[in-house]
Amino acid sequence: MAKVTTIIDIGSNSMRMVVLEKSSRFAFNLLNETKSRVKISEGCYENNGNLQEAAMRRAFNSLQSFLNISRALKSRKTICVATSALRDAPNANTFINKVRNELGLNIRVIDGPKEAYYGGIAALNLIHENEFLTVDIGGGSTEFAFVKNGEITKCVSLDIGTVRLNELFFRKENLEGAKDFVLEKLKELTDLKEDSIPQTIVGIGGTIRALSKVIMAKNNYPLDILHGFTYEVNLNSYIFDMILEAKDNHSLKEIGIKKDRYDTIKEGTFIFKTILEQLNTKTVITSGVGVREGVYLSDILRNSNCKFPHNFNVSVRSLLDRFEICPKQSAYLGNNAKQIFDALQDVHNLDKKYRALLVIASKLHSLGSSLNFYKSNDSTFDFIISGLSYDFLHSSRVTVAHMIKFSKKRLPKKKDLEQYSSLLPNIETMQWLSFMISLNLTINQDMSKPKVDFILKDNKLKINLEKPIYLVQSEIPKLQTPKGIKVKVEI
Repeated sequence: MAKVTTIIDIGSNSMRMVVLEKSSRFAFNLLNETKSRVKISEGCYENNGNLQEAAMRRAFNSLQSFLNISRALKSRKTICVATSALRDAPNANTFINKVRNELGLNIRVIDGPKEAYYGGIAALNLIHENEFLTVDIGGGSTEFAFVKNGEITKCVSLDIGTVRLNELFFRKENLEGAKDFVLEKLKELTDLKEDSIPQTIVGIGGTIRALSKVIMAKNNYPLDILHGFTYEVNLNSYIFDMILEAKDNHSLKEIGIKKDRYDTIKEGTFIFKTILEQLNTKTVITSGVGVREGVYLSDILRNSNCKFPHNFNVSVRSLLDRFEICPKQSAYLGNNAKQIFDALQDVHNLDKKYRALLVIASKLHSLGSSLNFYKSNDSTFDFIISGLSYDFLHSSRVTVAHMIKFSKKRLPKKKDLEQYSSLLPNIETMQWLSFMISLNLTINQDMSKPKVDFILKDNKLKINLEKPIYLVQSEIPKLQTPKGIKVKVEI
């Protein structure tokens, strides 16, 4: 695949584009993300499915601008897919041919199951979970991908979308008819055996992201990041009811709905609430990725069963690539992190998941120096919070950021963790992690990658260095240690 690639997704309500840059074999980063509410399916469901002239003109003009952005970013490959609106429209070829002839862009119309599959591929690779059901609510249809044990087992597309429901039922205030319509379509899912439907949904699409923003605000959530945001359905269903009962746009604004969602949020909420109820869903994970990323991943991972290699994290690899962190230094610090964690296991008694996070924090700690050498730990903290975009729980990225912030410093206190306390482990765990990364970085302070052994005996950690290193020997005694542990350097 070309180093810079453009993916365009023409949906019934919105048209979206991402421009992605490869940094190594599997790693990539986002260069641009653009959205245009072209509403290409506007008016079509009440006109025998035919695309209307004004809507096609909006979509054509937006595509022109998208391609301008793509060319400016030196993209060498463009993949454009279209979903429900074009696959349903009898006159879709009129638009497709005009775009091909005048813009030189080939539009690939994908069927419903393929659309669901792309959403599933994106979630499977970029969400930290291995068993869930994706739900992608669009303007004309809603797609579902069943993921079990890290594999997509079934893909389904149903003709229930926000624009479709608006034109067929909501404009006529026929909510009972809308309910019957959605329930009838959902029988394809509810007729499956109960134990075959995961109780965790990964929500894709603008409606579900808009709902998550409101839920985050109502719960005073400390992290302003949608991808990976998780909530319990039973604790937040009242918010869906508030939206459905809103009398006008002013009421929606008071709830926290943005202006560009006024025209479809009720329909989308209606669809999602019905799905959650019918499938007895317990948990929702918000996805910031969807069809576009799925199309991209299907291309770059086509020779590996559309999955990243085991233990590969695209966000970590991308940051290491982009900030040109020395691979040998990174590998050394990662290996040392494992040794330190394992040597102290009997006294810290931490879950193994923190071992992996300690390795990641140790590898990434220096990227802040590229942003601002002075106070580099603070720079890294801010960047890690947003930079570990994919395949990370929110709690994990916040923990990694705090480890780095308090590396080679005093141990954190409770007041230091207050802002993100709901996402962090307890203070004792954070102090252990802070100490272990500080010790790791101090040992390699002169960047010579010294050979070292760690031996724990009677709550004393002996650090056996192969040869004397003054910086290490002078700095380690200054480290603040968790209660009950002492550190001694031996040559």
